[in-house]
Amino acid sequence: MKGMGNLGGLMKQAKKLQVDLERAQAEIANLRVSATSGGGMVTATVSGKGDLLSLAIEREVVDPSDVEMLADLIVAAVQEAQRKAQDAAQEKLGPLAQGLGGLPGM
Repeated sequence: MKGMGNLGGLMKQAKKLQVDLERAQAEIANLRVSATSGGGMVTATVSGKGDLLSLAIEREVVDPSDVEMLADLIVAAVQEAQRKAQDAAQEKLGPLAQGLGGLPGM
């Protein structure tokens, strides 16, 4: 029964890791990340999961004769906001992934 103490410690470590992971996931879900393009003419805000929440477009950038440029600015702002959200999520989850490495079989 010598290994039972190790099993208890392992279970305790796994439970703590689960709680920490749930907390990090909640923080990510509540995260709001914004990015701009066109010198601030288009601003996209996404959730920590990368879902587009809002889009702001300055009147000056709306040119009916150049819709393609506006579309490019929107895509650029959304992609940058999503990249920032992904980076923030990785930053929160990174230490937890390292904790998983300490568990046998992970």
